[in-house]
Amino acid sequence: MVPSPTQTPLQSPLALLLHASASSGPSPGPGTSSTTAEETSPPPPTESSPWPPNGSWPVGRGRSLGSGEGVSPWDIALCAAGSVVACQNALLLAVLCCTRSLRAPTFLLIGSLALADFLAGAGLVANFVVRSVMDPVSDAAVLGLAGVLLTAFSASACSLLAITVDRYLSLYSALTYQAERTLPFTCGFLAALWLTCLGLGSLPPLGWHCLDDPDTCSVLKPLTKDQAAGLSVSYLFLFSFILHLYLQICRVAFRHAQQIASIFCLVAGTRKGVSTLSLILATFAFCWVPLAIYALVADPSYPQVYTYYLALPAACHSAVNPVVYGFRNPEIQRSLSVFLFPTCLPQFQMGILPPQHLWSAVSAPASMRAPGWEKS
Repeated sequence: MVPSPTQTPLQSPLALLLHASASSGPSPGPGTSSTTAEETSPPPPTESSPWPPNGSWPVGRGRSLGSGEGVSPWDIALCAAGSVVACQNALLLAVLCCTRSLRAPTFLLIGSLALADFLAGAGLVANFVVRSVMDPVSDAAVLGLAGVLLTAFSASACSLLAITVDRYLSLYSALTYQAERTLPFTCGFLAALWLTCLGLGSLPPLGWHCLDDPDTCSVLKPLTKDQAAGLSVSYLFLFSFILHLYLQICRVAFRHAQQIASIFCLVAGTRKGVSTLSLILATFAFCWVPLAIYALVADPSYPQVYTYYLALPAACHSAVNPVVYGFRNPEIQRSLSVFLFPTCLPQFQMGILPPQHLWSAVSAPASMRAPGWEKS
C-alpha cells in the first residue's frame, strides 16, 4: 500500500489498525457515528426465529399459525377465563343431571346453555395448551379448535335466544303455552339447535377456512372475511331480537301490574324485574356487540391485541350466564346446597323431600319438625 502524501510509512499501518479495532468493538462509544452503531447492531430475527418480530417476549414456545408469535399474556388471560367458565358450568351441569326434580323444559334450556358455555371454556383451555405445547401448531389442531369454539359460542347464543323466547311465551300466552311446552317438544327443539350449531362449527375443519389463502383471512383467524361478517351480522340480529323480546316482556309485565295495581309489592317486583332485565341486556351488549362490530369492519392488518382485547369480555360472558340463568334460580340454589353439602342435610333425598320444604324444615324449631326428621 502506498501511503498518502500527508502520512509517513509508519503512520499509515497504525492508523489502519486503530480504525479496524474501533469499528469492530463490542459496543459503540459516545463518539461513534450512527452508521457504525447500525452496523454493529444484531441482525433482525428471521422468519424461523422463536422471538416475535415486534420485540415482545413470548411465554412458552408455541406459536400461532403463520404469525411467528409466541403465546402472549392475552392467551393466558383467555385460558384463565376459560378455566373459570368450565368449572362454573360443569358444576351447574352436575346439579341439573343429579337432581331428578330439575327435568322441566325450562331447566333443559338452562342445561343447554351450560353445556355450550362449558364447551367454550374447555375450548379456550385446550387452545392455550395446544399453542404452548405444539411447535409449530398444526393446521388440524387450529381448525379443530376453531370448530369447537364456533360450535360452542353459536350454541350459547342460540340457547340464550331460546330462553328469552320461552320466558316471553310463558308470560304472553300463560294459559296455553304451559300445556303446549312438553318435554319431547323441548328435547326435539334442542336437538335441532345443536345439530345446526354442529354443522356451523364443522365448516372450518371441512375446508371453509383461510389458511390456504391468507389474504382472505379475517381478524378471527382461521375464519374468512365473509364468514366473520356473517357471524357478526347474525350476532347483532340476535341481540336485536332478544332486546325486542325483553321489551315486550316488560310491556306485558307492566300491563299486568297495572291491572292489579292495588298490590304494591307486585309493582315493586315488576320494577325489580325490569332492572334485572336491563342488567342482563347491558352485560350481553358490552361483552358481544363490540367484538361483532370489530369483526365486521376490521382489517386483518390491524394489531392482534385489539382482537384479544375484545374477545376477552366475550369469553367472560360465559361465566356470567350460569350466575344469571342458573344459580339465581331458587330451585337450583336448593339443589346446589344439597349437592355441595350432602352431609349437612342427610334427610334431603331426591324425590323424598320436596325442594320447596327443605329450608322450612331446616329452620323450623325442633317441636315443629316432621316426625322422624332427626332419625332419617
